[in-house]
Amino acid sequence: MNQVMENHFLNRIDAEALLKEYGSPLYVYDEQTLRERIREMVNLLPYPWFGASCSIKANSNLHLLKIVREEGMDADAMSPGEIFLLEKAGFAPSQIFYVCNNVSAEEMQYALDRNILISVDSLSQLETLGRINPGGRVALRFNPGSGAGHHEKVVTAGKKTKFGIQESLVEDAKAIAKKYNLRVVGINQHIGSLFLDGKPYLESVKALLRIAARFENLEFVDFGGGFGIPYRKLHGEQRLDLKALAEQLAPLLLEFREKYGGELRFKIEPGRYPFAECGAILGTVHAVKFNYGTKYIGTDIGFNVLMRPILYDSYHEVVAMKDGRMVSDPNGEKVTIVGNICETGDILAKERPMPALKEGDIIGVLDAGSYGYTMASNYNQRLRPAEVLITQSGGIKLIRRRDTFEDLLAGYNF
Repeated sequence: MNQVMENHFLNRIDAEALLKEYGSPLYVYDEQTLRERIREMVNLLPYPWFGASCSIKANSNLHLLKIVREEGMDADAMSPGEIFLLEKAGFAPSQIFYVCNNVSAEEMQYALDRNILISVDSLSQLETLGRINPGGRVALRFNPGSGAGHHEKVVTAGKKTKFGIQESLVEDAKAIAKKYNLRVVGINQHIGSLFLDGKPYLESVKALLRIAARFENLEFVDFGGGFGIPYRKLHGEQRLDLKALAEQLAPLLLEFREKYGGELRFKIEPGRYPFAECGAILGTVHAVKFNYGTKYIGTDIGFNVLMRPILYDSYHEVVAMKDGRMVSDPNGEKVTIVGNICETGDILAKERPMPALKEGDIIGVLDAGSYGYTMASNYNQRLRPAEVLITQSGGIKLIRRRDTFEDLLAGYNF
């Protein structure tokens, strides 16, 4: 096993004891890893006018969001529910950015009532905001025409996506803002999710700066994110070179800021990056079978627990937990690891070389901290797992309990 995996936090826990106490499957997070990844984003550039925002859609656990706030990140919200949770985590209105998409006037009003800045991503939504909040402040989300991402469903810019105002409509947006006396205080974008090569991001930065130059008196420019992490760690996949990215990003921003004048601030929203590697899922093997030449390892990690593989064909490293250590075997028997959901697509890993596994063995799914629990469901009326945190002192803290059958009745009117 490579050095990166040798130092993984799963090697510091008693997986069997945790599952016995909190149930299987189980989400496990590591506080130290989370804080380290946040600091890498917050300190990407050493300037007081540069900052980073957390995307709560990646992980909405209140305990983790409090750590995010403590480490100096602001936050982006996509719904009133996310605003509500961010407030409960202690974020001030000035630290929350409502980056909404196709929402009602009532949802916009929810943010306005809390003095939270709203970003709109269409002329139609700009009209809606102007009608309910004439004379107010607004940010505009633009789509410069190119995007990036690990799957077509997560590319959030370019010519085949619902997001953003296309660049040719800048003057139309300015006219609507003038019509309602709205002050455009910021512009933003998001090109997609999970880039490991900084080149497309840098090109999108240049494109958004080109648009920013067409506005006066902006307070900030938000370049969005999609910063990737290496999901294929056991195969030597390299990390995003943050140092190289920063070295190329800094002169672009310094030059633009000097020409633009004022106290212009720049922001990034790195998406999955802060959370992904701090989270893993522990689960249990309950069946081993052959079906027409394929060996299946049946586990309790269905797509109700982790949806990314069925939704995006996403890859997660899967390891066996043996004698308190992570074990992999690149030369092992190829097996297909599946969950317990009544769907053919409930596949966690296909044709994956693994150490010998038997009923009762424990497996670990790595890099599940982003878009893991936050997308979990009660499909098949399965109970969502508990979440625990490995604290910096090495202790284990329950940060969300496992569902109960009674939770399945919540909301019904009897």
